[in-house]
Amino acid sequence: MSDLPSSLLSLFDASEDSVLSTLSDALKGADDGELFIEHSQSEALTFDNGRLKGGNFATDQGFGLRAVAGEAVGYAHSGEMSLAALKRAADAAGAVSAGHSGTYAEPPQGTNRRLYSPDNPIGSPSFEEKAKLLGEIDAYLRGKDDKVRQVTAAIAASWQVVEILRADGHRVRDIRPMTRLNISVVTGSGDRQESGSFGIGGRIGFDTFLDEGGWQRGADEALRQALVNLEAVDAPAGTMDVVLGNGWPGVMLHEAVGHGLEGDFNRKKTSAFSGLLGEMVAAPGVTVVDDGTIDDRRGSLSVDDEGTPSGYNVLIENGRLVGYMQDRLNARLMGMKATGNGRRQGYAHRPMPRMTNTYMLSGDKSPEEIIASVKKGIYAVSFGGGQVDITSGKFVFGCTEAYLIEDGKIGAPVKGAMLIGNGPDAMKRVTMVGNDSKLDTGIGNCGKAGQWVPVGVGQPHLRMDQITVGGTKA
Repeated sequence: MSDLPSSLLSLFDASEDSVLSTLSDALKGADDGELFIEHSQSEALTFDNGRLKGGNFATDQGFGLRAVAGEAVGYAHSGEMSLAALKRAADAAGAVSAGHSGTYAEPPQGTNRRLYSPDNPIGSPSFEEKAKLLGEIDAYLRGKDDKVRQVTAAIAASWQVVEILRADGHRVRDIRPMTRLNISVVTGSGDRQESGSFGIGGRIGFDTFLDEGGWQRGADEALRQALVNLEAVDAPAGTMDVVLGNGWPGVMLHEAVGHGLEGDFNRKKTSAFSGLLGEMVAAPGVTVVDDGTIDDRRGSLSVDDEGTPSGYNVLIENGRLVGYMQDRLNARLMGMKATGNGRRQGYAHRPMPRMTNTYMLSGDKSPEEIIASVKKGIYAVSFGGGQVDITSGKFVFGCTEAYLIEDGKIGAPVKGAMLIGNGPDAMKRVTMVGNDSKLDTGIGNCGKAGQWVPVGVGQPHLRMDQITVGGTKA
């Protein structure tokens, strides 16, 4: 609903003064804490195998109450918006500070900045119009090439309203839209089948990518990738130079490096980057930032889920580790500043340090120059799934689109290529940084400790020397 009251506190069956009094009692003696209130709506439609296969709409609301005492955190939540439920939550969460005489932390700085339109994307266009569009995408792709065997298209939207209230009376409200379009195609020739996909989204309305030109470009890209993979040969295995494409390949940077720069892992000394502030952790020329201040991007936030304004945070500067991503708890315990990275999936989850839009800045080499410099190697254009161990930094990533490089030229597409390595070590193997950094198209979701949040990833073209490639070529 777009006609929510000016304060979510009115969702409780009690006066505002009663809610504030209960919160204040719960946080007596605590070092920090807040009441997080959320109202959200979500909608999703899926068109598969020539017909509409799924459609759902959901509304949810509730609150989470957190009390922080030293390193200890008490957290309680409920979907019942009543004073009785709040008091039960206050008793549970507030127990963590019993006997603790902390000084309640200063509130986050204020901001009037809004990085996206507050308009609710659900309902415009209508359900019928969205279903019709998904059918048009299916028909367009099936008529485009006779090798198309399967098409799946999906639209999703959400609208989240949050209010963060502290015991000192500080209050922050934010309204967060999100939309996404995904298209996947399976092509076949004889007994062989391969797939391709494309996704786009952000904190925007559907109009940005649902015009005919927008969705057709996405459909063409998914088909192009599927047809390329249909011609792919088995990937070689061994140690070789690798060129990473720009944009979405930054997901490897996100996983292999980004998570290791989150404050909680470093405070607990379980990250491969623990204790390395001020030291060279990447090759000269490598600068990595986490930036939650980019208009309309999937990972952008006006304020994080503790009420701290999002920021442009430099993590690695010219190869040197200069900062971590922090929420309020870990920043306080480490004697650092909160960076606007305290995020949670929803009211049922406590906040923790999380990435927003994490990417590498541009260097001074053209993509053509980087590819021409490689005598024999792999050009990885897009990635699928991967696995990373935060403590050791070890990673394995599968390529969904990749090519051989032979004598400085792009050769045959390959399938089954896996990049294997160690995050900190891989960053030191970067020898050329492209001048074309960009973010992904708005499809990233990040998982941590059972919570999922939307994120952005990105980078320029990169050359990395002597990376282990797992392949399928006999």
